[in-house]
Amino acid sequence: MREYLEANGVACELIAKVPERANLVARLPGGDGPSLLLLCHTDVVLADPAEWSVPPFAGELKDGMVWGRGALDMKSQVAANAVTIAALAREGFRPSGDLIFAATADEEAGAGFGLDWLCEAHPEAVRCDMAINEGGGDRIELEDGRPIYAATVAEKMTAPFRLRVHGRSGHASMPRIADNALVNATRLIERIAEYRPEPQLGPEIEAFLHAVFGEVCPAAEVVERVATVSPVASVLVDALLAPTFSPTVISASKKRNVIPALCDVEVDCRLLPGQHPEHVEPMIRAVLGGDVDYELEWIEARGGTRSSLDTPLWRALEEWVAEAEPGAVAVPLACVGFTDSHWLREAFGTVAYGFFPSTGELPPEVAASLVHSADERIPVSDLEHAVDWLRHAAETILG
Repeated sequence: MREYLEANGVACELIAKVPERANLVARLPGGDGPSLLLLCHTDVVLADPAEWSVPPFAGELKDGMVWGRGALDMKSQVAANAVTIAALAREGFRPSGDLIFAATADEEAGAGFGLDWLCEAHPEAVRCDMAINEGGGDRIELEDGRPIYAATVAEKMTAPFRLRVHGRSGHASMPRIADNALVNATRLIERIAEYRPEPQLGPEIEAFLHAVFGEVCPAAEVVERVATVSPVASVLVDALLAPTFSPTVISASKKRNVIPALCDVEVDCRLLPGQHPEHVEPMIRAVLGGDVDYELEWIEARGGTRSSLDTPLWRALEEWVAEAEPGAVAVPLACVGFTDSHWLREAFGTVAYGFFPSTGELPPEVAASLVHSADERIPVSDLEHAVDWLRHAAETILG
């Protein structure tokens, strides 16, 4: 990628905590105007070739689509970002502020080699006023035929916690002489799975409702109301109305014939922007009750940041959507997962949005099922669409 960019007149540097995990930062220097960062990560999750119909790292072009691990998450955006800044450099574009491209080495694992490390150790390389990242861009067609493009302007906090459930060990052949911590844990798991927190409206959902319906309905009615125009959008909105709790990992006895005295349950917890573990722990403990002996430990807490909509970047996004597809509107949402946008917002107060627009050729529900899954692929038309958007953003904000 460095060779490609330098051949097109873009100055690059590789910045690495360890040599084999380098981050690439490229730049078209500008004046004292606002700076714009095209952000992406180069790492991907694992891929088992036995599950794929094509070699997962071959990047095959088939049926008008690029197939391979990372096609959606997110080598596609890496490629589009690189093509955008290279094309602008070839054309002699002189931005009013810096146009920056950062391809970072570590987002999927979060092991401290990527953007979080750059923000701390090399802030001068990635400091920016505005940034375009992953996490949004789905084209959703409403039941009445109106198209909307969802952009993520905030994200939930990932705050997993561990429950250590206590019991008393014993020989598995005599279950009544022991107190099975695994059985005790199932009672807590069921309570977490059945719990539905009170829904609440954040600014992103309110803006979404205004864009789609022209009004804001009560929080308790949002999912049903959105389902009338888009079942796909209603599932996404449902996860943005409250914190979510999903038990995902359990570990107990290491021997089949030993009743465990301890059982650990890990819960994937996602909090609304602005919420923190101390806000929801009393709620969780009330749900779990007091009849099972357990300890609760928070594993980590990161994310949960948001950006304003009253910005030049949001106005550029709205303009592009209106021009790319007359009658379509841009709608803001929060991201249910974690993205690197958090590090920029936290470190520099950057306005960061997730927007990599799709054409709808691959329906959003299909695309969502392919991320981190087998036969991941993206239409070539989506790549072209995205480059058009990125060029528009750069030229509108920095022109």
